[in-house]
Parts: sequence; structure tokens; C-alpha cells
Amino acid sequence: MQHLFKTIEGHTEGMPVRMVIAGAPELYGKTMSERREHFIAEYDWIRRALMLEPRGHAHMSGTLFYPPLTETSDFALIFAETSGCLPMCGHATIGSITFALEQGLIKPKQEGQVTVDVPAGQVTASYQKQGHKIHSVRFTNVPSFLLARGLRMDFKPLGELIFDIAYGGNFYPIIEPQAHYPGCEHFTPAQLLDYGWQLQQQVNHEFSIVHPENPGITGVKHCMWAGKPSDADGRSVVIAGSELIDRSPCGTGTSARVAQRFFKGLLKKHEPFKHESLIGSYFIGRVEEVTVLADGTQAVLPSVEGRAFITGENTIWVNKTEPYWNGFSLNDFSAQKENI
Repeated sequence: MQHLFKTIEGHTEGMPVRMVIAGAPELYGKTMSERREHFIAEYDWIRRALMLEPRGHAHMSGTLFYPPLTETSDFALIFAETSGCLPMCGHATIGSITFALEQGLIKPKQEGQVTVDVPAGQVTASYQKQGHKIHSVRFTNVPSFLLARGLRMDFKPLGELIFDIAYGGNFYPIIEPQAHYPGCEHFTPAQLLDYGWQLQQQVNHEFSIVHPENPGITGVKHCMWAGKPSDADGRSVVIAGSELIDRSPCGTGTSARVAQRFFKGLLKKHEPFKHESLIGSYFIGRVEEVTVLADGTQAVLPSVEGRAFITGENTIWVNKTEPYWNGFSLNDFSAQKENI
């Protein structure tokens, strides 16, 4: 059986975004979180087919475009990456808003502002136009917080590490320069990727990580290796899963970093935090509001600003009779070899 998908292709500050605008399955649920669970249960093959090789690659990231779920929103998104179907993705939000506006897929209820339903909640964004092009998008993210600080772990590749875990739409162990880790600039991307995957697995094994309001959001699927910025307030390399290195500064990672710094007294409300990526691109993060979760957890509403660019359109066929229709990762075959 053959399935057809139409996509808009582009990038946000260097990180790919593939937005599916035709061929997305009908999903059920009262919330986008419930619809995400439906997608994971029945349609994860779409994520694999479109994000992984041979149609995608190890660092592909994308979204599926849907009509709004709530009356106050302009559209809805499901996030799809090589590492899984995430509750929130900041760079993909910036990219999808840019694509939807420039391609005329939406007509905002309020000029200059867009509201999007996502699995992590409702996201509101403002945008700046230059002619027919979107110059930048600044979105206000979901409540973000510092879950734990000063955690210690004996990490075999490097030694004892001290780190915090913060949430910005996804959970992030944040490793800053210290005795056994001099900073991301002292390692190759390949080393950070390898260490990052090992660290994610070990953190999930040693610590229980659950969102206080949404028990469906658990564990870490990312980690953040911080370092010395060249021309910014902070620099980091974000690893997602076993193969993905974020080329952008990472939207949810920037939100988590802003929350971490605010609650450690290192960032003031409304103070801009210029966050640099591995390749030298930037997001600007800010604490817009301070709030409290239902369980009493102190949180902030961060904003993240960045740019996205359309590079083309695509029509993708997925034929279930062909080899590798379900996508593959080279790590899948490495794991098989190790088990032989």
C-alpha cells in the first residue's frame, strides 16, 4: 500500500524542519497530548518513514500540521523527530509558524500573533514581517522549571558529574564546565553525541523524572553540554536520543536553560539571554512571567526568539512493499551486530 505525504522543507537557525501539510492521519483525543499518544500508538511508522533514512537522516526533525483543537488557536502541531514524538519542540515551532504564515496556510486571528495547540499545551507567538517574509518568531513556551539541582553521578567516560535537570517542554540534564568536564568546546561533536546518549540512559536508570502535572511526560530524551560562548551569554550542544545533534540552540533547551538560570539567581525577569549553538547560530531567551504549577512547583513562562527559512517543497511516497519503508537508523544495525 502506498501513502503520499506533501511537506514544506526548511530550517530554523540551521536545524532542519520538515512540516507535513498533506497525508497526516486523523487523530483522536480531547487534548493534543492525548492525540500525541494516539499517534505514537498507531502511526509511529509515519515518524520513522519521514524522519529516518532513506527519506530523512539522523538529524532530521519535523512536524505534522493540523487544524486548531481549541477555539483560540490558529493551528495545531504534532512533533516528530528521529528520537521520538516529543511533547514540544521549540525550533520546529518557530519553523512551522514561519512556514504556515509564508505559505498562506493560516490567517491569524490577530495580526502579528499566532497561537498553536501542541502536546505540551498551548503556545503563543509573535512574529516580525519584512515584506512577504517572516523575519523572526518569538514564542512564549509552556511553564518551565528547575526540577533538580546539584545531582551527582559517576559517569564512566568522564568521571563524577554534577548537573541540574530543568524542563522547557522536554527534560534536560544540563552539564556545565566542572572538574571532569571542561566545556563543550573541548570535545568533538562525535564525542558529545556518544557521551550524550550514554548519559541519557544512565540518568533515566538512576533517577525518576516525571512532570508534576502530566504523568505522560517522563524521563530524559535529551541532554545539554554547556560551554564557553564566543559572542553570547551562554553556549551549549544539545543531544537528542542516540544520533541527533541540534544545530540550532534548541528552543525547549533554551527554555530549560532560562528556567535553570532564573531559579539559580543568574537571570532576571525580562533580561535577554543570548544562547549560542554548536554552529554559532542564536536564540534569544527571556523570562516573561513567573508562575506556579498546580502542585506548587515554581515555574516561569519563557519566550524564545529565532529565525526560520523555507528551502523547498517535497512530495514523499511511502510504499509498504519496498525495503526500508519503515525507515532505519544505522545504530539499529550496530545494535544487531553486537547481539550476534
